Amino acid sequence: MSEKVALAYSGGLDTSVAIKWLKEKYKLDVIAVTIDVGNERDFSAVRKKALAIGAIKAVVIDAKEAFVNHFVCPALQADAIYEGQYSLATALSRPLMAKLMVDTAIAEGASAIAHGCTGKGNDQVRFEVTINALAPALKIIAPARQWAMTREATISYAQKHDIPIPVTVSSPYSIDENLWGKSIECGILEDPWVEPPEDAYTWTKSPLKAPDKPEYVAIGFEEGTPVDIDGQKLDGVSLIQRLNELAGGHGVGRVDHVENRLVGIKSREIYEAPAATVLLQAHQALEAMTLSKDQLRFKQRVAMEYADLIYNGLWFTRLHQDLAAYVKSSQRFVTGTVRLKLFKGHSSVVGRKSPFSLYSYGLATYDKGDQFDQSASPGFIHIWGLPVRNQAQVQGTDKAESSLNITTPKKTGKAKK
Repeated sequence: MSEKVALAYSGGLDTSVAIKWLKEKYKLDVIAVTIDVGNERDFSAVRKKALAIGAIKAVVIDAKEAFVNHFVCPALQADAIYEGQYSLATALSRPLMAKLMVDTAIAEGASAIAHGCTGKGNDQVRFEVTINALAPALKIIAPARQWAMTREATISYAQKHDIPIPVTVSSPYSIDENLWGKSIECGILEDPWVEPPEDAYTWTKSPLKAPDKPEYVAIGFEEGTPVDIDGQKLDGVSLIQRLNELAGGHGVGRVDHVENRLVGIKSREIYEAPAATVLLQAHQALEAMTLSKDQLRFKQRVAMEYADLIYNGLWFTRLHQDLAAYVKSSQRFVTGTVRLKLFKGHSSVVGRKSPFSLYSYGLATYDKGDQFDQSASPGFIHIWGLPVRNQAQVQGTDKAESSLNITTPKKTGKAKK
């Protein structure tokens, strides 16, 4: 009886070829495991395709709700954006997928797990670090990393073995998508000077063709979690799907990013993330109203660490548990509503309100009703500037600073009599 391997199966080029290759190379029976995190695929067709290629079993797992509740929402609460550009859609899905792959492999009696990641990408790290953390006894096989075929050679292998594939040499985009976003790479996109062709985008309308009238949307949050759109309560999956459609229709959510991969190379990545763009923007606006200055500044540091942790495949670590505990605590009063305007590829915050708002009209206004005691300012400035004044008196003014070549312009012309 042959040993079994659980293959993370997307239905794409590499994993479709991997079914045949694993049988040829390792004499393993393949169990194809497809995980639905909002990929918007015909999973029935994907399952049939895996069986037709040679898998002994094909499993489809609906993980959309778990993905949103246990991965997307915590990342949103953390304001996790890698290098200020990438909302981490693919990176967030990998630890969940790896966890479900481990569960399936154990349930099916498989001795190994296989994935379709190459040796140049980040996903190999995310999958394997997670698998090693959860089930170190399972063997890991990475066909695309081992067979060392170019993309053209992989396509040729598929054609030779009558394996149906979704790409051609002339249209070789590599695509990964889930509820939180879509990534597009390879082909012409590998030249960072070339503008992405319009056919690379499928979630977002071209800003040039977007509606000429702006659309307003109000998003309600409870403790940092989005719960409604324009007052209508929605579950997390439905809310994200709705915003992807709404914001994408206005061309919002396109990202063209040259990012630093974990494996040490720079990569040009194209992303579409309409819902993520809007929700992250709205969440940060609400935090600006409900968190103190010191909380906000410290949380910005945490956000960077949290984003790096996700990107680097370290979800199932003690560090993540520690950061997650802080993030959850920081969201206790992040409740309220944010209004945004969607127009021609841009999303902008135009209003916000919260029962826990630290914004005080009485303190902020310059009009009637001003409650700020301006007479207290001289004393505040005296104490605040004391260290500066004391150092200047004792040590003198810094010569480099005082020697700046700044002169008062001379007056020209004759003075009036």
